[in-house]
Amino acid sequence: MTSGKPFPVNAWYPAAWGNEVDRTLKARTICEQEIVLFRRTDGAVAALEDACWHRLLPLSMGRLAGDQVVCGYHGLVFNASGRCTHMPAQQTINPSACVRAYPVVEKHRLVWVWPGDPALAKEALVPDFHWNDGAEWKGEGGTFYSLKCDWRLVVDNLMDLTHETYVHSDSIGHDAILDTPFEVTHAENTATMTRWMIDIDPPPFWAKQLGRPGKVDRWQIVTFQAPAVVIGDVGVAPAATGAPQGDRSHGVNGAFLAAIAPETETSCHYFWNFVRTFRTDDEDLSRALQRAHVNDGKGVYDQDHVVLEAQQRAINRHPRQPFYNLNIDAGALWARRIIDRMLEQERGPQGSVQAAE
Repeated sequence: MTSGKPFPVNAWYPAAWGNEVDRTLKARTICEQEIVLFRRTDGAVAALEDACWHRLLPLSMGRLAGDQVVCGYHGLVFNASGRCTHMPAQQTINPSACVRAYPVVEKHRLVWVWPGDPALAKEALVPDFHWNDGAEWKGEGGTFYSLKCDWRLVVDNLMDLTHETYVHSDSIGHDAILDTPFEVTHAENTATMTRWMIDIDPPPFWAKQLGRPGKVDRWQIVTFQAPAVVIGDVGVAPAATGAPQGDRSHGVNGAFLAAIAPETETSCHYFWNFVRTFRTDDEDLSRALQRAHVNDGKGVYDQDHVVLEAQQRAINRHPRQPFYNLNIDAGALWARRIIDRMLEQERGPQGSVQAAE
């Protein structure tokens, strides 16, 4: 199964936070496929095509009856496997009456859906997002649903943090990001950008978290996991206390987490979190950090939101591909190459379809 669109379909994508899926019907579009989510009585999550077999009314406009979905138009009933179990005013059920059931896994506090070939949907392929589990790392995130930009622009944004100097100048931006060399490494399905800024003044956000004056060593280690997860290992420690050599015990360590789901060619769902290993029992800090990232248009991710949507509007007005690239784009370019390879595999000359192993 291929889509012909700029997103691989043979992959796990986040569809919702686990605590969002309950005994109601939740509509979501993933890779231009309309899906309805609900939680069964045994606690497991089900995901069905959001269109009744009969007249295509979205099933999300219906209701749950036990573990079955009742269409809100004519009352056809579908079980969690997508099979029709009841048709109004007739005893015989048409054997072709079914809707597609999607593979679904609940892991790392997110509900992941596989929009491609179900035979390739191995749970072992769910991206490593363990930072989000709330064990060693603590934090509360959120979602930009239907962010109005190509999902790959979010990956570009996170893989090149030089934008912090300009977009986030009042919080995490710093000229040292521009002046410090970085390294990009890659494997088959990952790309990592590493930058160490040694003996610098901390930007306002990190100075506040460290809570002591003086120069710092700052790190940014950002890893892309194909096709749509980015993890940023970030933090600061007092200069010359051993952080570059592996001892971060004197500093503060955070991680920004991004799990992205294409919605359409020009919109996406962006699940984000910022987690930390310091003051993990401080719930007030968790809420404060959440507000620092999203807060009525004033947070760090709010600022990215504005830039990304403006960029997409500009692309729509002045389409030209490829973009012009600079040295700072190396991490994003490797991520794009990996995504392109996945797309080529799905659209292979013989129609073969492979999942990322």
